[in-house]
Amino acid sequence: MRKKIQKLLNELNDLKKNTLINKMQIQFIFLSPKLDMLIAKMPINHNLFQPFGYLHGGAILILSESVGSSISFINIKNEKKDNFNIFSIEVSANHVRSIKEGILFAKAQIFHKGKTLHFIQVHVYDEKKNIISFCKLTNIIIIPKK
Repeated sequence: MRKKIQKLLNELNDLKKNTLINKMQIQFIFLSPKLDMLIAKMPINHNLFQPFGYLHGGAILILSESVGSSISFINIKNEKKDNFNIFSIEVSANHVRSIKEGILFAKAQIFHKGKTLHFIQVHVYDEKKNIISFCKLTNIIIIPKK
């Protein structure tokens, strides 16, 4: 099981080449054996700041949507579906703490996994496990018609 998990994490990290996920330096670091939780990390740097010197909320949303969409991808792939697309159709965030430096972590958990819709909860926190934001996503799974 450990090899399967590592293979899936490697695949996620390979898929990010030439994408915004790569530009943001997001790295997928943990996947639960039940495939229901995925953790990613992202370093904070001055390129991600808003004008007042704090991390831009949009950067948090990019991290959240990236990890939330990826957990849906892993689950659909695990169901042996070959041809599918995943799109976030709704994302929202409550930012509860500002941050200027360090590494952000995002833990995505599926709390509803239907055939067409996945509801994902994402907690974004710092290195000391202080919560920064609570996010939620609704992902739609589309299987193209042949």
